[in-house]
Amino acid sequence: MTGPARIFDRPNDAIGKPLPRPDAARLATGRGRFVDDIQLPRMVHAAFLRSPHAHARIVSIDADDARAMPGVVGVWTGADMADMITPWVGTLTHMTGLRSVPQYPLAVDITRWQGEPLAMVVARSRAEAEDACEAILAELDDLPAVTDTETALDAGTPVMHDGFDSNLAFERVVEAGDTAAAFGAGGTVVERTFRFGRHTGVTLESRGTVCDFDPGDGRLTMHYSGQAPHMMQAILSKHLDLPEADVRVISRDVGGSFGIKIHTYGDEIACAVAARALRRPVKFVADRMESFMSDIHARDHVVTGRMAVDADGRITALEIDDMTGIGPFSMYPRTSAIECNQVLNLTGAPYAIENYRARGRVVFQNKAMMCQYRAVGHPIAMAVCDGLLDDAGRALGIDPVDMRRRNLPPDDSYPRASASGMKLDDLSQHACLEKLVQIMDLPARRAEQAALREAGVHRGIGFVSMVEVTNPSPMFYGIGGAPIASQDGAVVRLDAGGSLHVASSITEQGQGTNAILAQIAGGVFGISPGNVRVTTGDTDTVPYGGGTWASRGAGIGGEAMLQAAHALKGQVLDVAAVLLQADAETLDIRNGRVVDADGGAERMELADLARLVYYRGNELPNDLRPELIATRHHRVTDFPFVFTNGAMAAEVEVDTDTGFVKVIHVWAVEDCGRVINPLLVDEQVRGGVVQGIGGALYEECLYDAEGQMLNTTMADYMVPMAAEMPDITVAHVETPTRTSVLGAKGAGEAGTGGAPAALLNAVNDALAPMGASIWQMPMTPERILTALGRL
Repeated sequence: MTGPARIFDRPNDAIGKPLPRPDAARLATGRGRFVDDIQLPRMVHAAFLRSPHAHARIVSIDADDARAMPGVVGVWTGADMADMITPWVGTLTHMTGLRSVPQYPLAVDITRWQGEPLAMVVARSRAEAEDACEAILAELDDLPAVTDTETALDAGTPVMHDGFDSNLAFERVVEAGDTAAAFGAGGTVVERTFRFGRHTGVTLESRGTVCDFDPGDGRLTMHYSGQAPHMMQAILSKHLDLPEADVRVISRDVGGSFGIKIHTYGDEIACAVAARALRRPVKFVADRMESFMSDIHARDHVVTGRMAVDADGRITALEIDDMTGIGPFSMYPRTSAIECNQVLNLTGAPYAIENYRARGRVVFQNKAMMCQYRAVGHPIAMAVCDGLLDDAGRALGIDPVDMRRRNLPPDDSYPRASASGMKLDDLSQHACLEKLVQIMDLPARRAEQAALREAGVHRGIGFVSMVEVTNPSPMFYGIGGAPIASQDGAVVRLDAGGSLHVASSITEQGQGTNAILAQIAGGVFGISPGNVRVTTGDTDTVPYGGGTWASRGAGIGGEAMLQAAHALKGQVLDVAAVLLQADAETLDIRNGRVVDADGGAERMELADLARLVYYRGNELPNDLRPELIATRHHRVTDFPFVFTNGAMAAEVEVDTDTGFVKVIHVWAVEDCGRVINPLLVDEQVRGGVVQGIGGALYEECLYDAEGQMLNTTMADYMVPMAAEMPDITVAHVETPTRTSVLGAKGAGEAGTGGAPAALLNAVNDALAPMGASIWQMPMTPERILTALGRL
């Protein structure tokens, strides 16, 4: 029988084909089933009274009038709810020194950010619940707010948590080689301070949940707009003291997640507590203002970096100091130290650097909580290293592409370790860079840039070389004690009509998960993907697994699906061999039929085989025990992560009178291993680039000195729209990872990680002839004009 390593040269294999998503038509015609579409008998609605202060002591909360309001069925304060659930703390044991304090669904005694829920009202309608919230009298005494990341550890700054000696949550130092000696050895040294503004994931579907407790069987069901159903099942089980078997989490259609929906939010947990107390379904869907104030933020970093290069432009040393603000707590259960940790691990990762030192400090603030968002830490790491690399190249008069050619390790030098000790393998840095130069026709771009500059038009071209974390192993979260699975499972079953029913523990947030699972199962088994029915996102019906995060769906969940489909194919061919009196090795499955492997002559319809097994078992030999279902699991075991790589370039035009930046074109070349569906992968890259443009030019969560968020509407928080979209050209180099048969790495975050660095370098390329530069994102018109000395 054909081994799993040879599945990719079979007739009618669907893997690698640009097939449309089967869900697209259903969603486009309004047939999606999102959390807000769910209507259950006796369902009531939740609203939250949120703190107007960034930091205050709760003197009293009087909810008597609210309880008497029309339609109200329940009101809880933080003190009430603290008796109904155990608190959580966002730490991981393998992140030595990380600390936080216990959290409850609602604030108890002290509120620590504007928007933190103080009280919960449940009523017959959302409007009635909101009216009742206005009737609650909350007496709060203001406390000093810690809002400035750079001074959070200074003497005289208030310490936010009782019993702590400072606002430091976590600190880590990474050292390799001898940076002091390298910096003292001469050569060119460049040093810059980079600032990255907070921003958040503006999902089309805001966070929401419907929680239902059935007293008949003692089961809690959560309908969940999120990415990790089994993680949420474990959290609800632990903190509501319910057996895990009595908690069901369902995540069907999700209108975007981007990492913001893999965390524990107090308002969502409060709905589960209220549902159990009321014995009826409770729905909460955040409005847009609530989302801006309560969804996690990301990218709040100030990084001082310096780089030394020799006369040939080769990096001799790199040193960074990163300080990041995370809000008042470390987010549970993934923690808010991961992004800083990723910055330390990934800065300089694409390049051959012997001497590296990085310090990261994570500090508490009175702002919304900060945690993982698409491309965790990557934009900071790439912008810092590649920004310094281009700065050094300008000092030496060396072209940015040549600087990368001189510093990227040879493509035949893997496996090797990065500067921070990350294990890298199966990468293609030079191949991606050369393909990038080819598809963008760099000589023509440079010639046009020079001609336009003579005419007073300021164009710039920027580059970045990328390394992206994908397919994480248990070394990411499991080692630290978090209830987050690194494995994924797949079940493949042949039905009596000859179609496949598959179930997977990875989830669908609109990125095409269901499509690739059907392609893998159908392609491996030998059936059209259109005849594969996919189930995801229900802890009652899918295998245990991690869900979708860190670009792990195809690489881990896809490999489990491949193995399960291959196992089922073997079972089917064993049955077919008995029925046809043939050797199983001489048979194959193609287009839904059992055929001769040599020549493809049809021998039997799959439907006939399945019906015989299921309905006419009396015709089978007594010693044949057919199992037309297979389950397999997969996890990464050889590496902490499977890294992907790529190269990206951006061309921009800077209006030096207004400070506006227009993105002309973005080119991206990515090596994400085996490409399962080129159409979906390219969409992922383009979508990631768009979010990267947002962080580089537009998006920032702005606060005043008292911790009041200033832009909590779509009128004030800028996101890139259709008018701001450039042409985006995507190409691929395929180097399958050897950690799996499928060979797929992740593709979901490279665009978001690399685009900001490419845009930063492009803007600085445009500003360089005027002796100006900018090192802060987003690169707003005001900041551009300030860099030019015009403000």
